[in-house]
Amino acid sequence: MAGNTPGTPRVLRAMNDRAALDLLLEHGPLSRTRIGKLTGLSKPTASQLLARLEAAGLVVATGTAAGRPGPNAQLYAVNASAAHVAGLDVNAHRIVAAVADVTGGTVGEFELRTPGRRADGVVREVTEALDGAVADAGLTRADVHRVVIGTPGAFDPNTGRLRYASHLPGWHSTTLLDELAAVLPMPVEYENDVNLVAVAEQRRGAARGHDDFVLLWNEEGLGAALVINGRLHRGFTGGAGEVGFLPVPGAPLVRQVTKANAGGFQELAGAQVLARLARELGIEDAPGPGTHHEIAAELVGRAAEAVERGEGEPYAALLDRFATGLATGLASLVAVLDPEVVVLSGELFSRGGEQLRARVAAELAELAASRPRLLAGDVTHRPVLRGALESALATTRDEVFDTSR
Repeated sequence: MAGNTPGTPRVLRAMNDRAALDLLLEHGPLSRTRIGKLTGLSKPTASQLLARLEAAGLVVATGTAAGRPGPNAQLYAVNASAAHVAGLDVNAHRIVAAVADVTGGTVGEFELRTPGRRADGVVREVTEALDGAVADAGLTRADVHRVVIGTPGAFDPNTGRLRYASHLPGWHSTTLLDELAAVLPMPVEYENDVNLVAVAEQRRGAARGHDDFVLLWNEEGLGAALVINGRLHRGFTGGAGEVGFLPVPGAPLVRQVTKANAGGFQELAGAQVLARLARELGIEDAPGPGTHHEIAAELVGRAAEAVERGEGEPYAALLDRFATGLATGLASLVAVLDPEVVVLSGELFSRGGEQLRARVAAELAELAASRPRLLAGDVTHRPVLRGALESALATTRDEVFDTSR
C-alpha cells in the first residue's frame, strides 16, 4: 500500500527533523553535538539530519561556539526566512497588523486608524493594514504563508456572520469572508480576540504548561477564553467566553443583550463602572474626559499606586468593590469549569497589579468552592496581535517543517 506509515524510515527521519527544529526554536543556535544529546541521536545521524535540514532551507549555519578546548563547534539555527505569517488585531478604532518570521520574531508592523469607519470599507482597511506591515517587513503579500485576524465577538461557523460585536461596522456581512478570500492570496483564519490572548499566554506567558485554564480579559469590554485539555473551547456558535453577557447577582437583569451589547457581568465589573464607583466613594480628582476604558485604567492605576504608598482610603475601597464585582462573575465560571488556573489579563488588570489581583483572589476564595490559582498575564504588549501571530505560526510550522513529503 502506497504512502507513509508510522515506523518507516521517512517518517522517523521527519520526526527527528521536527524534534531538532523545535529544539532550535526553543534554545536558539545549537551545535551538532548538543542537538545529538538533546534528541538522543548519534553524531553521524545528527550530522545527516542537519545536512538534510540545511539543504531544505530550514536551518542555517550561524557561527561557532568558542571558549572550549579543541576546534570551535559550528552552530546551527532555524532559517528565519523559511516562512512568514501575519496577524491582525481589529477593534472599533484601529487595525494593527504585524508580520513574523518562522522563529516568531516580529519583522514588520503597521497601525491603521479607522475613525468613522464605513460599513463598506472593511476589505480595503484589512488589505491596507496588512500591506503596511508587509511593506515594513520588506516583503510582498506572496511571501506571507497565512494570516490570522482577531476581532471582538466570533464568526458563526454555521453562517459565516460575525456575532457578539455589534460595534464593528461592516464586519457583519455574510459575504465578508468570501470577499477577503478573493483578494488575499494566502489562507486566512479568524479568531475571537480574547481567545488569541489566551493563545499568547499559553505559548509565551503565564499559562505555559497548563492545559486547563480560564483567561479573564478586562479592557474596553469584559470577556473570557476557556481552555480545556489544552484546546480552546469556542462553543456551537463561537460565543463561548462572551461572559460580559453573563447574568450575575448585584447587577440589573439585562434583556436582549446582543442588541444592548452588554450584560450583567459587564454592567457589574466592566470598565464603565469605575467612574461611578469613584463618585460614590467621594474621589474628587477623578480623570477628566475620555473613554470608559481610558478613565477606568487611570483610576485603577492611581488606586493601586495610592494603596502601595499606604495612603488613600477611598482608593482602597475602590479596588475592593471592583474586585468583588470581578470575583462574582468569576465564581460562576469556576463553579462550571473548575479550572486549574485563572489568568487575569487586559489593561485594567495590569494597571491594578498585585493590589487588584490579591483582592480578586481573596474574594473568589469566599465565593467559589474550588481554589484555582489566579495569575497575572505576562503578555502585556499587544497580546491579541501576539496571539494571532502564534496561532498562524503553529499551523505554518506544521506545514513548512514537515519533511516527510
